[in-house]
Amino acid sequence: MKLKDIQSVYFIGIGGIGMSAIARWFNQRGVKVGGYDRVDTNLTTRLSLEGMWVHYEDNPRNIPAEFMDKEKTLIIYTPAVPKKHEELRYFQKKKFIVMKRSEALGIISKRHYTVAVGGTHGKTTTSSMVAHLLNQSEKGCSAFIGGIMTNYDSNLIVGGEDAPVVVEADEFDRSFLWLSPNYTVVTSVDPDHLDIYGDEEQMKDAFGEFVKLSGEDGSTLIHHAAAEKINMHLENLYYTYGIDKGDIQAKALRAVNGMFVFNYHGNEVIKDLTLSVPGFHNVENAVAAVRVALDLGMDPETIKAGIASYRGVKRRFEYIIKDEKLTFIDDYAHHPTEITAFLKSVKALFPRKKLTVIFQPHLFSRTRDFQTGFAESLSLADEIILLDIYPAREEPIPGITSQIIFDNITKEQKILCEKSELMEVIASRNVELLCTVGAGNIDQEVPKLKSYYLNKYQIES
Repeated sequence: MKLKDIQSVYFIGIGGIGMSAIARWFNQRGVKVGGYDRVDTNLTTRLSLEGMWVHYEDNPRNIPAEFMDKEKTLIIYTPAVPKKHEELRYFQKKKFIVMKRSEALGIISKRHYTVAVGGTHGKTTTSSMVAHLLNQSEKGCSAFIGGIMTNYDSNLIVGGEDAPVVVEADEFDRSFLWLSPNYTVVTSVDPDHLDIYGDEEQMKDAFGEFVKLSGEDGSTLIHHAAAEKINMHLENLYYTYGIDKGDIQAKALRAVNGMFVFNYHGNEVIKDLTLSVPGFHNVENAVAAVRVALDLGMDPETIKAGIASYRGVKRRFEYIIKDEKLTFIDDYAHHPTEITAFLKSVKALFPRKKLTVIFQPHLFSRTRDFQTGFAESLSLADEIILLDIYPAREEPIPGITSQIIFDNITKEQKILCEKSELMEVIASRNVELLCTVGAGNIDQEVPKLKSYYLNKYQIES
């Protein structure tokens, strides 16, 4: 089946952040789009308002007839959906063309010059920065991002037929190996998804295969720390980047009025770049994005303006409340390395404020594998409120609960509670700098917390 022959696409797991971007892309091309998701969310509601058919009961009988012509309908599913899913089994049994999200994204990437940004963390922000910069260029770009870009209030940018494509390359289930990139960026390689890979060495092997996808004629850019970890044989066919380290560097980094200002040093020098999205890790992400933009022909002044106008991604160092009485930041960090980078940046920006962190662990397997790392990273905070594990796709693992993290947190001010008890707990605390952290459904608590503190301190939203 060729893309031009597809008249309808049905997504199983349409509400996922990666799935919804592809659904939007097909929808904007005039293809009939529909799908299933387990729960109704703000994102699925928006997809419905954009003209897509979405339902929430796993029952093939409910699917409209327009998605039942297997000669003209493509079925795309997410690996997070269980194999026993009735709709998935129905389409497979009826011999529809059924593919994973990564396969569909791979087909799209073959048709365009593609920049693929991978990494165990940092890939969403970096890919969104690249997309934002390239969108300021004459050609523009299309972009499939694993988060909602604040500048566009979407996880998708649609450019012209000749525009380059920016893809967030997901390492889960080795999905990034389906892509056909011309330019590959790797932001980080830390142990993760060991339930998929088995051990760290196999994950490093997969990243080695990923960086080879762009070939000798393509370009490869790797964070200096990640380059030491990837099992690859590229010799000198790549460049490294970082803060004061690597072939391309951020130098003269300083915090000014809650923003980071730095100089780019690489194939040329760009002085006084201003990044309103704070975080040392975000400065490194910006360095990579600047290099990609320069390599694709953008001029320094346009890039400088683009970095200044970049507003980040939802749930990536996102300010919920920024007031003298209270600062409230929400972040998606769900790996010890991410949490450490995030909390160090917060403490650098607000060194005199007591830091309270609410953390929800994500996955039983990740909690088991990194329990010590989680405890160490969370101990950077002055006060920790630890929630129960969000299971996502997993069944419980005996003996694995948030307690194993809690017991190893070194700070005395710590509390373990269920999510349903959070608002009661928070009402008993004196909070001046608050961070909600995690990749589960902790984001559901953010509006409640925001409303509580706006009312408590009489802050205008």
